Amino acid sequence: MFLRFRRLRRCQCVQLMTTCLVLSVVMVCWEQLDNHVVSHVKSYSYRYLVNGFSYINKSFTIPREQARSFSNFRYLLDHPDKCANKDVLLLLFVKTSPGNTERRKAIRSTWGNETYIQNTLGVTVRVVFALGSPRTKTDEPSWRTRSRLGPQEQLIREDRLHGDLIQQDFLDSFHNLTLKLILQFHWMHSRCAHARFLMTADDDIFVHMPNLVSYLQDMSRRGVTNFWIGRVHRGAPPIRRKDSKYYVPYEMYPWLSYPDYTAGAGYVVSSDAADKIYQATLTLNASLYIDDVFMGICANAVGVSPQEHVYFSGEGTAPYHMCIYDQMMTSHGHVENIYDLWKAATRPQVKRWSSGVVGRLYCTAVKMALLCKPYYVNTYPCKAAFL
Repeated sequence: MFLRFRRLRRCQCVQLMTTCLVLSVVMVCWEQLDNHVVSHVKSYSYRYLVNGFSYINKSFTIPREQARSFSNFRYLLDHPDKCANKDVLLLLFVKTSPGNTERRKAIRSTWGNETYIQNTLGVTVRVVFALGSPRTKTDEPSWRTRSRLGPQEQLIREDRLHGDLIQQDFLDSFHNLTLKLILQFHWMHSRCAHARFLMTADDDIFVHMPNLVSYLQDMSRRGVTNFWIGRVHRGAPPIRRKDSKYYVPYEMYPWLSYPDYTAGAGYVVSSDAADKIYQATLTLNASLYIDDVFMGICANAVGVSPQEHVYFSGEGTAPYHMCIYDQMMTSHGHVENIYDLWKAATRPQVKRWSSGVVGRLYCTAVKMALLCKPYYVNTYPCKAAFL
């Protein structure tokens, strides 16, 4: 009897200690659990059960005179004839900052080289860079810090050489990215409306231009409409942590979920969808500074829905392998290695090695190993291995 009592007390003690340990872990991690799990549960519930996005559209609608304040900036640098008398397959806007001279140089030398695209791929793609006005000397390119020219004068000199900077007179900053988004759609509407597609991309992205051109040519032959493709975020909740770069206060956006949108690192819309987005910007409040979310609000207001393409990487960096290059569209997070990646991804051997029954089986196995991870990797999803 005494032994049983001792065993019972020992068992209860172990249970008590285990319970205390679990509660301690929960208390320590509760804030993270609330941010990363509870907010997503609430967001998905709102999206699929309540779905009050019509109220969001109404609340963001403002008079045209007021909406004009988000687009009525004078051009500091412009090229209104950039698309004139050309059958433009794609107008590609690269979002850049005044000081990112080396990034623009790398893009012009690799995937954004218009001469290469015209001569090798046989289509016209116009690549331009969207930017605002420099803030201070911190926006000067690092390799020109000793120049007597100010940041704006250096941009003028760069533009005289390349003729591809589109700049408006608003402060170039993270919180003005939505103004940069509006700039792109307004510029296309007034200066390049005949382009069949519009792409917006960050300046640290890699675009596999041969794959993208081939894909868009196929979409053009099919006559796609309301086309918007990229890495889709569905049921994403606003971030309420004040220490986050993407913090959005309740006063700015009080709802639990954003409308569906594509990652701002890189996405493509058809010309008819671009015109609808342009029309939406004429009546919507653009004070929300998360530009890809604002794009989702505009698209939702005019009935355009994003479509997922597994080889648009969103914010992720794609694995380096020829089996990935065979179908790659975009990969994010490339600066110093963009030259090497361009050379490796566009080699003729890539298509040869990945073609045929043996090549396809080999690449499927490789992509399964690279993409089908037991943990979340923000790049191509596992299903991309089987396409």
